[in-house]
Amino acid sequence: MSSREKEDFLYPRSRYHGEFKPEKLVFNSNLQEFAQRVSYICNLETAGKLDTLVAYEQIKALWKNLKASKHELKIGEDPFRPEDPHSEED
Repeated sequence: MSSREKEDFLYPRSRYHGEFKPEKLVFNSNLQEFAQRVSYICNLETAGKLDTLVAYEQIKALWKNLKASKHELKIGEDPFRPEDPHSEED
């Protein structure tokens, strides 16, 4: 099995069907990777191969990375609305 085939097997990607914008495509890729990694962590924890608190911390770190990606890519933001630093959006 080639490294590309192995990568495709371990980290499958689905086609993007939403409105095409480069930032949305990048975020979709990040979201798919997040979901795949959370699935692996949950499976390892369920099988007793990973401590519950370690699994929680790993998922929490992945979530922070995904959230940072969302903000950096300005996903869901209105470009005509000024940023509100006191917003409780997420």
